[in-house]
Amino acid sequence: MRIELWRETLAPYHLAVEELLVKFNHIIKEYRESGAYSPIEAVNGRVKKISSIIEKAQRKGIPLDEFTEKMDDIAGIRIICQFVEDIETVVRLIRNRRDMEVVSERDYINHIKESGYRSYHVNVLYEVYTASGSHKIQVEIQIRTMAMNFWATIEHSLRYKYQEALPELLEKRLSTAAEAVLALDCEMSAIRDEIVDAQRLFQEKASIVADILNNLQNLYSGDEEYEEAMLNIQNEFYEVYHNGSLEELEDFGRRLDKLAAVRKVQGLHTL
Repeated sequence: MRIELWRETLAPYHLAVEELLVKFNHIIKEYRESGAYSPIEAVNGRVKKISSIIEKAQRKGIPLDEFTEKMDDIAGIRIICQFVEDIETVVRLIRNRRDMEVVSERDYINHIKESGYRSYHVNVLYEVYTASGSHKIQVEIQIRTMAMNFWATIEHSLRYKYQEALPELLEKRLSTAAEAVLALDCEMSAIRDEIVDAQRLFQEKASIVADILNNLQNLYSGDEEYEEAMLNIQNEFYEVYHNGSLEELEDFGRRLDKLAAVRKVQGLHTL
């Protein structure tokens, strides 16, 4: 197959991955901007390289002119969650969407592979529109925790190096590591509420600080009349930021909002 034909064939797959990345990242943004916990921590995607497609076709005995019909993972999205409980939330989210049709699911969370691999796979049909018309693209969505992803990434690299035939010692160590990952996920689930609450407080503080810094920047005009007052305000901010509570930081932010409003009115009167 000529390289131009490869590019033409894979173009809709690249478009599908790009659009899905935008959509899943927007979900993360929506949750966080509303102050809610996002079940999706991060998302990435890829289209199989031509060399990987050819290699898999040879391994599976798939004719190259049939690979788009017989390979279901040419386009791939990987969704990373913090906790095992988030995975089911994300799966339900995908099932309920109207812009993608679930065609199959494979649960390697409750049915762990012999190798120790854990993840949840959802294959969907996703429609894209190109200059040549519409295309329904099958996309494999893998949903896993950060710990699962670390293990799977290492395992994939080793299997690639040894062409699937891993030395026995490595198999045993990977198995031991898989057990440790399972234990880690269980421990993180046990303190999930504490972790989520701590992250929520951190995000709240970061949002308040961003608003305060924006107000400080808008208030500072370089006018000598306000220079000393601005210096005092900045010093107060640093003191509250380093030693104050979240409530004190919120109070400082509200006082700064009022000051910014007054200065804005004063500025309008001088025009």
